[in-house]
Amino acid sequence: MATPSKKRSTSSPQASKRALPRDPSSEVPSKRKNSALQLPVLQSSGPFVEGSIVRISMENFLTYDICEVSPGPHLNMIVGANGTGKSSIVCAICLGLAGKPAFMGRADKVGFFVKRGCSRGMVEIELFKASGNLVITREIDVAKNQSFWFINKKSTTQKVVEEQVAALNIQVGNLCQFLPQDKVGEFAKLSKIELLEATEKSIGPPEMHRYHCKLKNFREKEKQLETSCKEKTEYLQKMVQRNERYKQDVERFYERKRHLDLIEMLEAKRPWVEYENVRQEYEEVKLVRDRVKEEVRKLKEGQIPITRRIEEMENERHNLEAQIKEKIEELQQALIVKQNEELDRQRRIDNTRKMIEDLQNELKTTENCENLQPQIDAIANDLRRIQDEKALCEGEIIDKRRERETLEKEKKSVDDHIVRFDSLMNQKEDKLRQRFRDTYDAVLWLRNNRDKFKQRVCEPIMLTINMKDNKNAKYIENHIPSNDLRAFVFESQEDMEVFLKEVRDNKKLRVNAVIAPKSSYADKAPSRSLNELKQYGFFSYLRELFDAPDPVMSYLCCQYHIHEVPVGTEKTRERIERVIEETRLKQIYTAEEKYVVKTSFYSNKVISSNTSLKVAQFLTVTVDLEQRRHLEEQLKEIHRKLQAVDSGLTALRETSKHLEHKDNELRQKKKELLERKTKKRQLEQKISSKLGSLKLMEQDTCNLEEEERKASTKIKEINVQKAKLVTELTNLIKICTSLHIQKVDLILQNTTVISEKNKLESDYMAASSQLRLTEVFQDLPNTLDEIDALLTEERSRASCFTGLNPTIVQEYTKREEEIEQLTEELKGKKVELDQYRENISQVKERWLNPLKELVEKINEKFSNFFSSMQCAGEVDLHTENEEDYDKYGIRIRVKFRSSTQLHELTPHHQSGGERSVSTMLYLMALQELNRCPFRVVDEINQGMDPINERRVFEMVVNTACKENTSQYFFITPKLLQNLPYSEKMTVLFVYNGPHMLEPNRWNLKAFLRRRRRITFTQPS
Repeated sequence: MATPSKKRSTSSPQASKRALPRDPSSEVPSKRKNSALQLPVLQSSGPFVEGSIVRISMENFLTYDICEVSPGPHLNMIVGANGTGKSSIVCAICLGLAGKPAFMGRADKVGFFVKRGCSRGMVEIELFKASGNLVITREIDVAKNQSFWFINKKSTTQKVVEEQVAALNIQVGNLCQFLPQDKVGEFAKLSKIELLEATEKSIGPPEMHRYHCKLKNFREKEKQLETSCKEKTEYLQKMVQRNERYKQDVERFYERKRHLDLIEMLEAKRPWVEYENVRQEYEEVKLVRDRVKEEVRKLKEGQIPITRRIEEMENERHNLEAQIKEKIEELQQALIVKQNEELDRQRRIDNTRKMIEDLQNELKTTENCENLQPQIDAIANDLRRIQDEKALCEGEIIDKRRERETLEKEKKSVDDHIVRFDSLMNQKEDKLRQRFRDTYDAVLWLRNNRDKFKQRVCEPIMLTINMKDNKNAKYIENHIPSNDLRAFVFESQEDMEVFLKEVRDNKKLRVNAVIAPKSSYADKAPSRSLNELKQYGFFSYLRELFDAPDPVMSYLCCQYHIHEVPVGTEKTRERIERVIEETRLKQIYTAEEKYVVKTSFYSNKVISSNTSLKVAQFLTVTVDLEQRRHLEEQLKEIHRKLQAVDSGLTALRETSKHLEHKDNELRQKKKELLERKTKKRQLEQKISSKLGSLKLMEQDTCNLEEEERKASTKIKEINVQKAKLVTELTNLIKICTSLHIQKVDLILQNTTVISEKNKLESDYMAASSQLRLTEVFQDLPNTLDEIDALLTEERSRASCFTGLNPTIVQEYTKREEEIEQLTEELKGKKVELDQYRENISQVKERWLNPLKELVEKINEKFSNFFSSMQCAGEVDLHTENEEDYDKYGIRIRVKFRSSTQLHELTPHHQSGGERSVSTMLYLMALQELNRCPFRVVDEINQGMDPINERRVFEMVVNTACKENTSQYFFITPKLLQNLPYSEKMTVLFVYNGPHMLEPNRWNLKAFLRRRRRITFTQPS
């Protein structure tokens, strides 16, 4: 029977605290019963330093249910066999002080540190502070993998805890302070640089590591500035050299430009000289222009009265012409209207006579309509009957349409359900495609080539299996290997060979295939009834958890005996020993575990092994195939009904169309009969009306010849008046024409003078703009001949400067600007570089001198420790380049044999025991210099030989038990005999075994009393 697991640790009487009793209902079963105890070896009298650990409490943590440890202020040695829970205390210290799981090298999630089977765990660390102890509590939630933090029982955040821990200089991530069991080997792997950084953080002043980081940053910036200055200096030199090469060309270019500028000035002065010559001519032309203006003015004054008379006559002529034209048009229009009216009257008379003749002929042919009423009544009765049939037919069509809409809605609903089922199936196929692409391609090939097989072929088992409850998918996936889950199942060996030849050989796809047994195992009954197993918590066999085609189910029953493997609950796991012993089942599933039971061939003992169930990946999607088949049948039935409704609708529409056609025919007959009945009376009325209209039109006559004669007389009178006015206007126009000719001549003369004036004014403006150059022109020739001679000379000189490129001058000027800019930038960079070098010098002095002193002290103690062991060792500050502050490191060199030289401590040169000794002595050298409140070293003596182990232990005791030293935790599974101890030591023994007392029954005082009585009663 399983018993509750208990571990408990108590400290010396001065710091002993009793564990609280625990509710039995919350205990977690285990296979062993254990407890832990700490017995004092000697009295502890040393005070705690700031930040030392006063108390460690654990609940549901790793191997402990409830445990409380009260360490001493100096050396604390935790002793116990392997697996008893020593390192659990180290893990509790690390996690309780906001350390990361990775610091211990065990697990990457904090939830893994909670005891198996428990949902929550707790670690509580009490740290000594002069102003009042600091209690840090960390509660761990396994399901969420989260931690909840408390300081002095008040909720807080991890960041606040980290700040409080850092304020006490506690560094659980620093191997020089906290060296767990799984990280011992990594200490020797630390590089010199990493060891220096860890040492600075561990024992150096707080500002030492900060100065080191500053130096590295300053040095990096200094390198960047040096590189920048060097590059800019080189680039500046290249620019200066390039400009020197082109300097002569630039000077020649500017010499040529001076000649061209002089040519430009000469060309500018030449028009100015010409202007002076033309200006005199302008003055003369101006006088001529003034005389012509005066003559034009006099002519205009004489022309004004004639012009006014001409304008008056012209206006009168236009008015008369308009009146004449208007009167003639009126007469012509009136004549045309009379003519049109007469023609229209004659046409209407002819039409009326013809219509009267036609109506009389039609009246003669019209029959007697008195006997048509019975026929009209019969047709009306037929129309009513057809209307009733049409209404009935329309009602049936509406009913059929409603029925069709209902069926369409049902069809859409069923289609949506089928689409959802197909979507679930597609999810399974997507998982298959992502994980096993070859198998997925083979499935596609199979679906297109099923006609090649004689018997049934099932797709991969993971696609054909349909879980009844997807929560149970994990049992099937853990029971059936992945290779078989993606295997195709065949009923025929021949079919399987055809498939594999095509898929494996031809398409080179990696697929699996199996053959179902010839005789079906799908319905084979289990050897034991499920009702017998329900008392152990079993609720089903694996076969009942899912549906599958018969070949697949038969194969799985035959191969993996799924009809014989029961599935249980948490109740089954709690009674697992009884279940294994009484049922003799070979395989068992509980809520989260799989148990495999075997019988030893040699000893006939029952051996069981259990594994945790993996999370299901492929079978979590559930598709109810039976429901899908039902939906497909329902869809077929709906399609059948829709076809029947459509057929009925078509027939009804044909009937309705036929009735409509018959209705139209009857209505047409009725209309014709009614028209025949009223036609004779209408014809007589029309003939009478048309005869009256004809008589009126014949009386209304018009004399067109008389109207034409009157219009011609009026037009002749108007034309005579027009002729008189035209004669008078012609005489006036002749007088005006002669005057216009004289005016045109004067205007032409005036235009010529104005043109010459404008030209002279433009020349004057151009010359005036050149007057600004008068000062320059004073040094130039004043005559056109001299200017032309000097122009020729300068053009010849300018033509001598050949092969000059203006872009060279532009590049030269641009480089001059860049040189000036680069010079300024380089000057600023050098000033900035000098400032950084000054900062580096100051910070280096503050960092390097204390560091050298610190390393000297470490070297002194380290060398002394090695000398006492008849070995040699030294610690020095190592760097290849004094200016590379990121390359500084602490180098440890050791020698364990007199015949060898000092060698640097590396993971490869020394043995495991030598590395352990060196690591331990280095940590001891840091002990008296340490600023940290405590140090933890876990099982570092494992690789040492007995001599070195004894020497190291003596050194640890002597060093860690001195006054004013920090707290020390030394964890070991074994100790040599006759080791020296100190009164300031605290020894914690961790016991573990099936015969340990329950924590609530443990009584240290009673145990001591019994021990004393035994000692006193023994004979001397």
